[in-house]
This record gives sequence, structure tokens and C-alpha cells, in this order.
Amino acid sequence: MTHTTGSPEPRPHLAQARAALEAASQAEASAAVGHLARARALLDEALDEAMAEAVLSGESMRAVAEAAGVAPNTVPPRLARTSALAAYGGHDGRVTSGGVTRARYDRERGQEPPEAPAVEPLRFRRRT
Repeated sequence: MTHTTGSPEPRPHLAQARAALEAASQAEASAAVGHLARARALLDEALDEAMAEAVLSGESMRAVAEAAGVAPNTVPPRLARTSALAAYGGHDGRVTSGGVTRARYDRERGQEPPEAPAVEPLRFRRRT
């Protein structure tokens, strides 16, 4: 996707990950762990956003999964966490092929996406 000026749209998660990696490279080992964990989380978010754009550009979820090196069944929930496709996810926190088709159609028509459903993020629950 490009801005009206023709330059590529910025990828803020990548810029933040670079900053975290730079901080890690200059930190003591114990402090570097936190910076590296932040960089990993930001890279995951950047990967999710890139996968969403690839799917919206016509790639299949299976092809995107293969290119990303992830299992195909992990792609739908990852897409549902992106700004581009969150509105097309179901209440189960997954984007189906039908949601992708609708998102492509809306994008072609220049329509705004519907309001994203509220999905409770996964949380760790301690077993008792």
C-alpha cells in the first residue's frame, strides 16, 4: 500500500523494533533481555500486519503462512489482530476466507471497514 505521494506506507512496528534492537545492542546482558523481548513482540506485530497486506493483495492464507514460516492454522487469528483485517474477524478472534473476500471487496470499492467486533485477548490463566 502506498501514500498518495507514492512512497511506501511506513511500518511503525519495524521502526520500534529497530530501536529496541539498537537499545539491546548497547545494554548490559540483563537489560538486553527486556529490549530483545520487546523487539520480538514488535516484529511479530509487523509480521502480522505484513501478512494482512499480502492477503489483501491477493495471496492465499496458505501461501502467506508458508512465506512467514508459520502453521496455516495460526494465520486467521493473527490476521484478526491487525488494523487492516480486525473488522472482518469473527467473535472467535479469527478472520475467515469469507472475511478476506469481503475486505478485498470493500478495499476495491473504497469503503471503510465495518466496526471491529470486541474480542477478549488471550490471557494466561493459572491452573488450580
